[in-house]
Amino acid sequence: MIRKILLSFVVFATFFTTGALAKSKHMMYQAVPVSKAQILQNGKGKAYCANCGMTLHMFYRTNHAATVKGKEKQYCSMHCLAQDIVNGLHPTNIKVVDNTTLKFIPAKNAYYVVGSKKPATMSRISKYAFGTKKAALKFAKKFGGKIMRFNQAIKIAEKAFKKEMMMISKKEHKMAKMGKMIFNKKCNKLNIPNFDSIAEAKSYLTSHKICKNLRGKHLQAVALYLYFK
Repeated sequence: MIRKILLSFVVFATFFTTGALAKSKHMMYQAVPVSKAQILQNGKGKAYCANCGMTLHMFYRTNHAATVKGKEKQYCSMHCLAQDIVNGLHPTNIKVVDNTTLKFIPAKNAYYVVGSKKPATMSRISKYAFGTKKAALKFAKKFGGKIMRFNQAIKIAEKAFKKEMMMISKKEHKMAKMGKMIFNKKCNKLNIPNFDSIAEAKSYLTSHKICKNLRGKHLQAVALYLYFK
């Protein structure tokens, strides 16, 4: 049973990046050092995706941001942005990370390379944005993919959202089982509150330090367990 859960955990992590996560000191392609990541949202969980709880700087090259109900939200991916669109939250002032400068730019001005060989985030189809068409063409020439504007790229994300969300949801619950085992082994179980989001659970774990040596995939797994329980 434990072996099956461990296998599901690896598959889940792999799905998030459409490729094996780095097992060495090298970061994933989407990642940048914390010092280079712009965090536009506020709050205790600001370092994590507002929807899925993934650590933003680890998937920074696919980050998006938008204003939702008067507050800034930051997402690890276009998939998580699409979630708010599909759910009728009407995000405005949508921005995306320019992969040349690593700064946020208006998504409507960006040139997206969709379907390149580089790993995707929360999707099976990668989507990387650039501030200029020249930069997008250079990237596509090297790694493949089609160049399109935001309106085209978001339609692809919206169309795939429900199917991808079903797969992600199943894998999240399997990962939460792994999180339960880690929690029972490494964490102080007293007075754990309920959480409104995965990001909130993750922030609580890091700020209260109730678990020993909890980082990366294990931190995400325990946060999922606490959020779902």
